[in-house]
Amino acid sequence: MVGEPRKSRVLVLNHFAAPRGQAGGTRHVEMFSRLEGWDHLIIAADKNHLTGRTVFAEAGLLPVSTVSYSSNGLRRILNWASYSWGALWAGLRQGKIDIIYASSPHLLAGLAGLILAKVRRVPFVLEIRDLWPQILLHMGQMSETQLIYRALTRLEEALYRHADRVVVMAPGTEVELVGRGIPAHKIVYIPNGADPEDFVPSAERAVLRDRYGFTRLTAVYAGAHGPANGLGLVLAAAEEAAHLPLDIVLVGSGVAKPALQEQAAAMKLENVRFIDPIPKTEIADILSAADLGLHILADVELFRTAVSPNKLFDYMAAGLPILTNSPGLVGDWVVSAGCGWTVTPGELAEGLRAFTAEDEAGRNAFGQSGQDWLRTNQSRSAMAKRLADMFAEVKQRN
Repeated sequence: MVGEPRKSRVLVLNHFAAPRGQAGGTRHVEMFSRLEGWDHLIIAADKNHLTGRTVFAEAGLLPVSTVSYSSNGLRRILNWASYSWGALWAGLRQGKIDIIYASSPHLLAGLAGLILAKVRRVPFVLEIRDLWPQILLHMGQMSETQLIYRALTRLEEALYRHADRVVVMAPGTEVELVGRGIPAHKIVYIPNGADPEDFVPSAERAVLRDRYGFTRLTAVYAGAHGPANGLGLVLAAAEEAAHLPLDIVLVGSGVAKPALQEQAAAMKLENVRFIDPIPKTEIADILSAADLGLHILADVELFRTAVSPNKLFDYMAAGLPILTNSPGLVGDWVVSAGCGWTVTPGELAEGLRAFTAEDEAGRNAFGQSGQDWLRTNQSRSAMAKRLADMFAEVKQRN
């Protein structure tokens, strides 16, 4: 009996991919599971960098051994290198592969993907989540004169040059790459997104509010606690807005979290609470219990045009009104969707005041507007269709 035709197969290198049952980035787990006509395997690190939990193998997800780290430094670089080496060897041991898809932010994952694509003689697709290493330059963590910065820039340019397609998640990234000589036809815009159907809570809102201890209007930030996230701005706003009937809950982890907790304690902020990371499968519950979704970034010029934050679309999918301190692309999304307030990086307290002044009907209207916009413009399913179309084109050309 003749069997069904073999599906095409894509190998995905994403150091920080997390299964749905853990906290972290689930972009590829969610998007590739919706990819029609393709099988996929995501190679991830065996340690969740947000929680420290072990990542176990499951259908479509293969973890590889990595060096652990807890702060920026040598061990973090060793973590990147160990992942890339492990992903390279794991990729070489796979059966038939039709496309290699490697995702930043760190470029060693892209290098491993390029080597795999060359050895296996298949197309190479590079996904740029952050403009590396420029973001490190803009944040003052590197200078143009450093040898490592120049080396990373050369690697970055080589990856762009050899990639069959470069996937970007923000229009500003596309503008930057075209300005640097990358042919426009090689660049494909596939931003982050979410599906409201994935954010149905497990219980009634009153039950969930009791579970999480929400007793007043509650603003939730759910995401990484790192230098780029600018959460010190939240603490400053919380101090200024201490008189408002509002609590702020910061959910997640990262290298900056211990210092943020110490700072909040020193400031005696009774309206701020920290919660450990929660799995993506529980995000719908805590967002349903909340009243406002906070999208916060440090005051970095590059963030105005070259970001596509998961948390923003999670808030929309959950029907939460949103307050963002990131004017530019993110602010334009919030305005276009009619789902909340956009302020400058240092005006968070003003945004909190505007939110608390809104009545319940107005807050609900903002949340519904965000959900409607997301369904039409940026669902995961729509992004998976765009990805499948790009893969079909790339495969046909090679």
